Amino acid sequence: MLPNPKFDDMENTILVTGGAGFIGSNFILQKMERDSASIVNLDKLTYAGNLHNLEAVSNERRYDFVHGDIADRSLVHGLLERSRPRAIVHFAAESHVDRSIRGPDDFIHTNVDGTFALLEEVRAYWGGLAQPEKVDFRFLHVSTDEVYGSLGPDDDPFSETTAYSPNSPYAASKAASDHFVRAYHHTYGLPVLTTNCSNNYGRFQFPEKLIPLVILNARDGKPLPVYGDGHNVRDWLYVEDHCEAIAQVLARGRVGQTYNVGGWNEKRNIEIVETICDIVDEMAGSRGTPRRGLITFVKDRPGHDRRYAMDATKIERELGWRPLETFESGIRKTVRWYLENEEWVRDVTSGGYRKWIETHYSS
Repeated sequence: MLPNPKFDDMENTILVTGGAGFIGSNFILQKMERDSASIVNLDKLTYAGNLHNLEAVSNERRYDFVHGDIADRSLVHGLLERSRPRAIVHFAAESHVDRSIRGPDDFIHTNVDGTFALLEEVRAYWGGLAQPEKVDFRFLHVSTDEVYGSLGPDDDPFSETTAYSPNSPYAASKAASDHFVRAYHHTYGLPVLTTNCSNNYGRFQFPEKLIPLVILNARDGKPLPVYGDGHNVRDWLYVEDHCEAIAQVLARGRVGQTYNVGGWNEKRNIEIVETICDIVDEMAGSRGTPRRGLITFVKDRPGHDRRYAMDATKIERELGWRPLETFESGIRKTVRWYLENEEWVRDVTSGGYRKWIETHYSS
């Protein structure tokens, strides 16, 4: 097949899977703003995919959107042959633990079967490249800290050598995909890179996740559901810092290596909720009743991991990356974005999302 005529510089094309999602769309916007790369965005557009996130680049010659499933091998094969990418950045995944508990099938289809199908097509494409292009090619797989399981209060943070111990269907599906990526490097020589990140937050996050859910409920004076006692601990990473880390790993990471990406921000969930309440009170007005009074403790979810913490020393030592945002600066930017982007919020919180929230939190 002929290359896609939309792009002139085929040597600088990156195929991004799941680029209409939260992290993927932030990555595309940041990448296109900072260098000359052309981006092909392959996304299935499930409930969490939103092309409105990418309106700023939708008419650029260097950007092309393809609607499709990574598990569709014929589609992926044709796309690789047409676009001739120098790299794949693989974000596409089902990612919400609560949804994986209620229905794990989609997580197996996308995270396991989809990643396998993508790897098979990429392996065939890479094998047909000329030697210089073959050497320069990269497949970067974006994963999660949840594959490592749960930490005790005094345990050392997760490192790249921590044994896998996934505790939810979501985490198990991502662990499986990580193992397939590793195996394709060691068995076939595919030049892969893997990043395992901590909890992301920032603009464009679908509001079933803790931070956007709490921001919007606090804005509207609705109950703020907190699982269990609220003392589950997570490490929080501002999404734009994460995207910069991915770009650094793609450019300079050692082939076959894993890099943990964390924010050095361990916080209890209740601290996150209380902080958001105070910022919304400040930015939207408290009307005399502090929003902390909306906090509602709900029954803990099954198998809820108690603590995640990431040791991001390796990526700092080897690549010089470290997050620019503190949690205090990043969360203020995030709250302000959600409060100032009512049209985006209205579009994503209509219909199916409201039905899911009502079902999930009905008790």
